[in-house]
Amino acid sequence: MQEHQELGLQDNQLVRSFSYINGRWHSSDSYISVTNPANGKVIAQVSNAGVVETELAVKAAKDALKMWSAKSANERATLMRNWFNLIMENQDDLGRILTLEQGKPLAEAKGEIGYGAAFIEWFAEEGKRVYGDTIPAPSGDKRIIVIKQPVGVVASVTPWNFPNAMIARKAAAALSAGCTFVVRPATQTPLSALAMAELAERAGIPAGVFNVVVGEDAHGIGKVLTQHPDIAKFTFTGSTPVGKALISQCATSVKKVSMELGGNAPFIVFDDADIDAAVQGALVSKYRNAGQTCVCTNRIFVQKGVIEQFTKKFTSAVAALAIGDGLTDGVSIGPMISSDAVCDVELLVKDSITAGAILALGGERDQAGDAFYQPTILTNVTNDMPIAKNEIFGPVTPIISFEDEDEVIAMANDTEYGLASYFYARDIGRIWRVAEGLEYGMVGINEGMISNAAAPFGGVKQSGNGREGSKYGLDDYLEIKYLCMGGLGK
Repeated sequence: MQEHQELGLQDNQLVRSFSYINGRWHSSDSYISVTNPANGKVIAQVSNAGVVETELAVKAAKDALKMWSAKSANERATLMRNWFNLIMENQDDLGRILTLEQGKPLAEAKGEIGYGAAFIEWFAEEGKRVYGDTIPAPSGDKRIIVIKQPVGVVASVTPWNFPNAMIARKAAAALSAGCTFVVRPATQTPLSALAMAELAERAGIPAGVFNVVVGEDAHGIGKVLTQHPDIAKFTFTGSTPVGKALISQCATSVKKVSMELGGNAPFIVFDDADIDAAVQGALVSKYRNAGQTCVCTNRIFVQKGVIEQFTKKFTSAVAALAIGDGLTDGVSIGPMISSDAVCDVELLVKDSITAGAILALGGERDQAGDAFYQPTILTNVTNDMPIAKNEIFGPVTPIISFEDEDEVIAMANDTEYGLASYFYARDIGRIWRVAEGLEYGMVGINEGMISNAAAPFGGVKQSGNGREGSKYGLDDYLEIKYLCMGGLGK
């Protein structure tokens, strides 16, 4: 186990090395090395948990469920508010931990901490507003009442690209609804999850309510989380192929599931758009986290009359992005999560150039390191090229020309995915037509950053089901119970 002073934290106790189960830190005989993708250096060793520890976590969550669900919404809100305050008080350290294990620029990492904490704050309050109904009965001697109750123990698997926020978004809704929670974070980025557990304990959240299991046995741990009879709901953020497999496993016990899966987000620029605003919107939507987000712009469609103007301005803006270690001041693009991830992007770019795309900018690994890929732009792209058909998950932008509104809506919808979409226009009729015509769960209109705690986040088609955030985000963690009261006549 390494010393953590080298990480430059104000509070070294935030770096934890063991899974957090039932209010205790659990060690094991083997360890996972957590490396900094910017330089490949090991920053920590984390105990490698497995099936046994996962089953202990499920039991702890089940045992704590009655106590936690019996607390009033206000009592749960107070504890969650404590958790939120501690996260914000430690935002600098949590951001630094995130950058060290994941790679994104420090300012962006701190932004993720604030974004994740916002869900804890939001749901702490929203849990007080889980309302039921009374329904007019068919006869005078009956009353119909509808109440909502927590679904039960919730299990989750979360990805490496947002190692704090993806957990916060799910756990906050679950805990506020009165559920208990078990999460397996990505093994590339476990430190952020364990730091959240440390702060949850300091906040007074009882043992067994929030559990973190870190382990490399994805199959074994996943089988427990998707098939254990004491788990009522499973929630996942990750790729569509993995999501399909997990849904299938959950089907054996008919668990409630919510899935936030892959994306192929279109970004449409119409000829009446504010081009400068569109350039800035595309920049933030595409290159945040080195293009490694599920809602990243994947394809930019530009109307023929303004494509030359947009491409020139966009290329100039992308060329100005600074690439390097996320802890370095002024850096806009950090490393990708691994060298293997770079290889995947390189192959997509190569295959698309072979198919006729033109390299306008970048297109190579950067001298900053093996996991760095230059911000890249491809022009002369068609919607059937590999770079347009596949989720890129890297800092590469294909630009595609279109003639009219109907054509671009058809091209934008020509994908199995339906998570996020974006377009820039000023004609109010066009705005309504396009917004309603796009087959996506979220639409950014003249805006490249669309996610926040008050809005429902989620997709359609093979991008998943369910919503996170907003008042709708509690629904997946609640069951509706109908009470029929009879014998009330005189």
